Amino acid sequence: MMAPPHSFHVHATSSHLKWSNAIAPALRVPSGAEVTLALPDGGGDQITREAAAADAGAALSSFRLDLADPAVGPVYVEGAAPGDVLRVDVLDVAPAADYAWTAVFPGFGILCEDEEFKTPALKIWDLSTAKQDGFIVFRASSPRIVVPFAPFLGVVGLAPAAAGELSTVPPMPETGGNIDTRYVTPGSSLYLPVRVAGALLSCGDAHAAQGDGEVCGTAAEMRATARLRVTVEKGKPWVKSPWVLTAPAAPVPVAKEREYMCLGIDSDMREATRKAVRGVVDWLEAEKGLARVEAYMLASVAGNLKMCEVVDMPNYTIGCSVPLSIFVD
Repeated sequence: MMAPPHSFHVHATSSHLKWSNAIAPALRVPSGAEVTLALPDGGGDQITREAAAADAGAALSSFRLDLADPAVGPVYVEGAAPGDVLRVDVLDVAPAADYAWTAVFPGFGILCEDEEFKTPALKIWDLSTAKQDGFIVFRASSPRIVVPFAPFLGVVGLAPAAAGELSTVPPMPETGGNIDTRYVTPGSSLYLPVRVAGALLSCGDAHAAQGDGEVCGTAAEMRATARLRVTVEKGKPWVKSPWVLTAPAAPVPVAKEREYMCLGIDSDMREATRKAVRGVVDWLEAEKGLARVEAYMLASVAGNLKMCEVVDMPNYTIGCSVPLSIFVD
């Protein structure tokens, strides 16, 4: 008799910091199985609410970047073979702690070369009522700023075909990994090309909220429990990189709403992006009274990068927008 789908579980102790097809599976499941995974946050649980309250500077100075972006797994899916596609249906992503955090680390983020962002900074978010409220509070007043609670998995990937080890920080071109794509919410499906027997799925780095671009380098990083359904699909050779089918009723706002958008224009796409992000930081400081590092973190969690123009060479136009709905008074 087949075990019920909910019986498959992977503990947070089955985490790894490298992608490799040599890592032994933590679990074997049939195609179509549901799996729950206990996930540390994107920092490997190094930052806690208590440590931040006691000494935020010490919490950041002791942070080890080499322990960031742990992935939990791998899960061996029976019947998966190179050339197949693994469909990962995201059924739920729930906080496993009552807080999340966002940080600015020197040398990381789109504005890491700007002098004003070379000092570490940390924000703790309260998640205790996030699910019922539908939002998390960035600032309580003057002005009150809330960000939609839209949990998703930042890391979802399969083992690569090549021998050796790859860092879990950069995403892999074919089999995913740290894709940090905010549309991988409950109700969505991710399609990943299988390159090794069993697919060897791992995931992690759950976020309570994130903007397109994650510009300061971190989102609202949270511990989580994820529930997934994994299904092997044959005969789809055109899937050569991660593809996403978004949720039919995703918590991420997709309807038209008013936004304030700053444009960056430059012949270098990254510099155009920097100009757009700096513009949003300037606006949030001038119009909303935020400290510049607060504005940078808010842009990372609630702002969205847009490729507005990529054909009128030699210059690219990149937009960075902030939805006005987050300002509630």
